[in-house]
Amino acid sequence: MNKLKKIIGKISEAVLNIFLVIAIILAIIAICYSFQTKVLKKKYANILGYTAFEVVTGSMSNTINVGDIVLVKITKNVSENDIIVYENEDEIITHRLIKIEDNTFITKGDANNQEDEPICQEQTIGKVIKIMSGITILRKVLFTPEVMILIIISMSLMGIAMSLGDKEENGEN
Repeated sequence: MNKLKKIIGKISEAVLNIFLVIAIILAIIAICYSFQTKVLKKKYANILGYTAFEVVTGSMSNTINVGDIVLVKITKNVSENDIIVYENEDEIITHRLIKIEDNTFITKGDANNQEDEPICQEQTIGKVIKIMSGITILRKVLFTPEVMILIIISMSLMGIAMSLGDKEENGEN
């Protein structure tokens, strides 16, 4: 029975350590994201060449829906039929690139009837590499530094409590 308790204790400690590492990584990402967008006042964060946006319109419906998160590789190297994210005046738009003519891009939302006004390649932020559905609330929680700090503190306290419990079982002080 003591062997089973030790095995369960080691497994729980390993799982806790994994969660702690993941929480720390997410906290670092959240802090970098918040720093770049709130302190430096950038329109989007650049975290190791990637950024993410929440889709707020239905112009790409059936492919990308309102509330979906798109993970974007920041690049100007895009091809026809890629879903790209670009800046147009004060808006950030996610549409499909349907035609490239020299340095001019023609885009269109999958659910739209008309092509968009042409844009320059320089307006491109990057291309969508992943569409994540149904995680808007999770993203809002994860990218709130206060929540991440509380999670890290809680997990750290749990780790300390577990290690103190192990010392008491082994007769250490």
